[in-house]
Amino acid sequence: MGDKKVLSLVSGGVDSSVCTALLQLALPAEQIVAVHVDNGFMRHNESATVKDAMAKVGIHLTVVEGAERFYNATTDVRGETTLPLRIETRPEFKRKIIGDTFMHIADEEAERQGLKFEDMILAQGTLRPDLIESASTIANKGGTADVIKTHHNDTALVRQLRAQGRVVEPLCDYHKDEVRQLGKELGLPEHLVMRQPFPGPGLAIRILCANEPFVTDNDDAIVAKLRGFETEARKACLLPFRTVGVQGDARTYSHCVGLSTDGEPNWRELLDVAKEIPKACHGVNRIIYLHGKPVSGKLTTITKTTCTPDVIKQLQVADYAVNQILYKYNLTQKLAQCPIVLTPVDFGVEGARAICIRTFITNDFMTGVPAEVGTEYFPTAAWDEVVAAVLDVEGIVRVGFDLTAKPPGTTEWE
Repeated sequence: MGDKKVLSLVSGGVDSSVCTALLQLALPAEQIVAVHVDNGFMRHNESATVKDAMAKVGIHLTVVEGAERFYNATTDVRGETTLPLRIETRPEFKRKIIGDTFMHIADEEAERQGLKFEDMILAQGTLRPDLIESASTIANKGGTADVIKTHHNDTALVRQLRAQGRVVEPLCDYHKDEVRQLGKELGLPEHLVMRQPFPGPGLAIRILCANEPFVTDNDDAIVAKLRGFETEARKACLLPFRTVGVQGDARTYSHCVGLSTDGEPNWRELLDVAKEIPKACHGVNRIIYLHGKPVSGKLTTITKTTCTPDVIKQLQVADYAVNQILYKYNLTQKLAQCPIVLTPVDFGVEGARAICIRTFITNDFMTGVPAEVGTEYFPTAAWDEVVAAVLDVEGIVRVGFDLTAKPPGTTEWE
């Protein structure tokens, strides 16, 4: 590395924050250029919170406002130019647009500070699971694994820089629990080390984008099999959107199924049923519980949903409301992660959408299970407050709770 400047892109998540703090201990402060890019998909007041947290550990953080740039950004994927991010619906393309745009903005910020990007080293908080899921040759020497999902820190542009020896990734052999422990041993503040992971692409990958309902030739067969999981009190319905899952080392884009009940749900029973449905219905990779009246069969209508400012704001409001409840019940310390996901299904209400809570309990993020409502990991009172808060968000008509383990569902839905 020598005396080259090191550019560290701080997303606000645990990994990039620990990586940057680690660099601070290893290198002179003047050698580190720490940049946070506000891509327009951050949580409520997230950028200001990140800057304050970095300042408290002695790191000067430059915040770049890039929302408009990201909304209109495109990139090339296998020779195809994507749509602008604000109207792109393909999950993998969205991730690649965001990853590449991050790198272009980093290049421009380096030049703005009078630095030559080609003379700098890029520092990233890449973890082992990131490389495995992106099918990086670092984790997959033979190059035989399928891509489960492309992480923003392992795009084609990053791989090109890595091949040139211009990327340093001090955490690339670590898993999340080890990174947290490392942060503690480095003396970093508890609130910084233990904050829940927040993906580099931000809320963009927690908005399920769609212009039309997701339909397959196998839908009727799936609905027929779902009837076998229904009882007088419990119903199952096929939802008109797809989510990302994982089977073996391969990615799946498949249906989501909603379970609903007449009366109070038996959460243990629902979790057990959620394990069995993907085994019987191979076109399904995610099962959720739907609060409210029972719904059976197949839903066929959605609200057109893309990464536009109004849609982002809707999720930001819901995300903030849910996270305040998680903090109140100290659940951010009990759950490894809890993404709040906006889905396009309208439940027959024109222009409406639904929110789903994806709790996740894990040590390594390669496998994991959802929390069970009614336990210390998610008290019933907390769930009741979540439902009330989310239904108070304008345009949201239904609240879901993800019942899916990993596999077959990934932690994030995209």
